[in-house]
Amino acid sequence: MAETATLDAPFTEVLDGSESPRPSELIATSVFWIQHGTRLAGSTTVYRNRYVLVRVGQSYGACAFEAGELDPDACSGASGSDLGTLLREAPLPLRIAALDAYLTETEHHRDRPDAEAVALPAGTPEQRARSRDEAIAGLLDVAPGSKVALIGVVTPLVAALRERGCACLPCDYNLDATADGGLVTSVMSEVLEPADAVVATGMTLGNGTFDGILRHCRKWNVPLIVYAQSGSAVARAFLGSGVTALSAEPFPFSQFESGTTTLYRYRAARSS
Repeated sequence: MAETATLDAPFTEVLDGSESPRPSELIATSVFWIQHGTRLAGSTTVYRNRYVLVRVGQSYGACAFEAGELDPDACSGASGSDLGTLLREAPLPLRIAALDAYLTETEHHRDRPDAEAVALPAGTPEQRARSRDEAIAGLLDVAPGSKVALIGVVTPLVAALRERGCACLPCDYNLDATADGGLVTSVMSEVLEPADAVVATGMTLGNGTFDGILRHCRKWNVPLIVYAQSGSAVARAFLGSGVTALSAEPFPFSQFESGTTTLYRYRAARSS
C-alpha cells in the first residue's frame, strides 16, 4: 500500500474488482448491533460500547460506533445486501464492518503466517482484560520514560503501559479521568504532538480520526500500535504503511467469553 494511502485506499482496492471473490458476489447474511456496558471490579468507570457486525460466510466484521453515528434500524435493512452495496453506500461504521468481514473471509488472521496467535486464558472479566492489554502493551518497543499517547482509554491498558515505565498520555471522547484520577483529554493533538509512540483503538477507523493519526505518525516517524476489535482486518492493511504493530481481535471478542480465546499480534517488517 502506498505511503499516501488513507482509509479510502482499501475500499478502492476491494471495490475495483481485481480481487476474487468480488464483494458483489458475497452476501451479508446477517447485519446486527450490540450495545454493551462494562464496569470492571474496583473501578467507577462504566464503559458503554456499541458494535455493528456483519456476517459473511464463516466470518464476522465489526466496528464500534458512538451514539448517533449509526441508526440501529439500518442493520435489519442491510441484512441480505451484497457487500459491494454496503461498501459503497452504508454509513461509515457499517462500511468498516463490511470491509472487515470481506478481508477476514478472504484471509482470516489464523491463516496468516505473520500473525502471532496469543491465547487469552479463561477467567474473570478483570483477568481477561488484564491479559489482553498486557499482550497489547507487549507490542511496544520503546525505552522506559517514553511518552505514549493512548487513543481510547481502557484501565488495564493504562496500567500495562505504566508497568513498562511509560508515561501514558490518555485521550478519549467519553472519559474525563482515568481510574486513578489522571486527566483525560478529548483533544487528540494534545497527546499526539509530545508522544514518542501512539497506541490507538480500532474505533478510530469508524469515527473518522484514523487518517489524521496515521498522517501524524508517518510524518514524524512515530511508532503506531493499533489495538483492534473494530476493523481488525482493515487495520492490518496498513501494516508497514504507518501502522507499526497490531493486536487483532476478531469477533466474538474477549469480553463476551469467559473461556480461552485468541487474539493475533502483528509486527510490521523492519526496513533494512
